[in-house]
Amino acid sequence: MIARVWHGTTTPEDADSYESLLKPELLPGISKVPGFKGSYFLRRNVAGEVEFLTILLWESLDALRTFAGPDYERSIIPEERRKYLKRHDDFAAHYEVISHP
Repeated sequence: MIARVWHGTTTPEDADSYESLLKPELLPGISKVPGFKGSYFLRRNVAGEVEFLTILLWESLDALRTFAGPDYERSIIPEERRKYLKRHDDFAAHYEVISHP
């Protein structure tokens, strides 16, 4: 199993708006993609900003490539969400999952 990890930050004022865009689009829609195994969506206040972390679990790197394309490491951030982000990872990190409940 592969974990795709990405994070970005918003201002405290934009955090709820960003979250409301991400949850309906990302979590329910992606669950229908073949090879998708689950996700975690995390949020924390830190140093006057709000950090968001997404962890998407995939059956394999091939399944992830089918979803994200050949440049699968590049972040996928629709324009309507970019306006809320102060900073974000340009590339997602990918890890082999060695333990999962």
